[in-house]
Amino acid sequence: MTTSARDIAYRGFRFPADLATGSRTGLRAGRHGLVPGGAVGRLTHPDPDGRPRRYEWGAWTSPPVPVGFAVREVVPSWTADAPAGCWLRAELRGWHGDAAATGWYALGDWAADETTVRRTSVPGQRDADARVETDTLLVGDATVTGWQLRMTLLRPEDTRRGPVLRTAGAVASGALPPADAPAPVDRGGPAGEVDRDRPGSGGGEGGAPGSGRGRVLDVPRWSQRLHADRYPQWGGGGDAWCSPTSTAMVLAYWNASPAPRQYAWVRPPGPRPAVVHAARQCYDQAYAGTGNWAFTTAYAGLHGMDAFVTRLRSLTEAEAFVAAGIPLVLSTAYRRGQVPGLDYDTAGHLLVLVGFTAGGDPVLNDPYAPNDDAVRRTVPRDRFEAAWQQGSGGMAYVIRPPDVPLPARPAQPNW
Repeated sequence: MTTSARDIAYRGFRFPADLATGSRTGLRAGRHGLVPGGAVGRLTHPDPDGRPRRYEWGAWTSPPVPVGFAVREVVPSWTADAPAGCWLRAELRGWHGDAAATGWYALGDWAADETTVRRTSVPGQRDADARVETDTLLVGDATVTGWQLRMTLLRPEDTRRGPVLRTAGAVASGALPPADAPAPVDRGGPAGEVDRDRPGSGGGEGGAPGSGRGRVLDVPRWSQRLHADRYPQWGGGGDAWCSPTSTAMVLAYWNASPAPRQYAWVRPPGPRPAVVHAARQCYDQAYAGTGNWAFTTAYAGLHGMDAFVTRLRSLTEAEAFVAAGIPLVLSTAYRRGQVPGLDYDTAGHLLVLVGFTAGGDPVLNDPYAPNDDAVRRTVPRDRFEAAWQQGSGGMAYVIRPPDVPLPARPAQPNW
């Protein structure tokens, strides 16, 4: 597999199989993951209406994960179940050698619905060592060659039913040569989901023809714009729902869409109530949008999926997923005319890679289409690859049932 030389490494943990890794306090192995096993501590946290509520908590802390290169960014992700009243907190810190290189930074308070706590990223975390940009830890002056993740599970102290942590992990990526840095994109496009201050990548090498060429997966075609001006309280409505719409398409491909009773509150039901459901359940209160990467893969996890955030170095790597029958949600950014077939400006847009032509051009489900019939697009490989790598550094949601194998990993594993 030929790829660009960019350093990217993903490490994930699965529970209860990885129970012996890292350390845990107040948690035990359950049938499907880590569950509360007795209160370690208690804290008071406001509910969505600002009323204080008491919680008991337990935590799992990963071992330090060395990656073998100087880290620029770390993005965590997880899958869990969180019954009403229960929630999770994700935290990261940088690591170097035998010691922590930074303090702990909160990467999100997450709940399965918005009635428990405010599902939110935690803005305002910035010091000389690092800073948090919504769902990403960006390293500053600290020397960081690894990371450590802490997941805290919380439940009301008056209940015995608690959250279940099934998977947790993070992807670390290195800096890029200055010549590969993207040109600044200073305006948001109609697709809405604006990526935050991220370095780009020189477009990954196309490589030799991959086994994904000539295969197009049967992912349904759903337009986010059919929901324009509906439910603007969740990120502005359908014009900004590229991330949840793309994720909803992939869930439908796996026959894992929410049951009708779960979106019965959508009135009138409109063209695609499952998309409205996804937008609501992915909404990040602090970011005021539906494009939080970790919250979106956590939403997919609520529907039985094994889901995580990573970065890929090239479309050659992406071909391996298509060959395995796994569509990918990719984050891109481009100006009108940069990618023929995607003729609008956007500072950050998510869409679904569903396959490749025999010649290697990517076939996309682009939710920013006027209707469902227009969602399917075929675009030039080199132009799209550059927009993807430069726009987000090759960011991808990997969403699949747990029994569907991932493709063979490269020598420096990024999945």
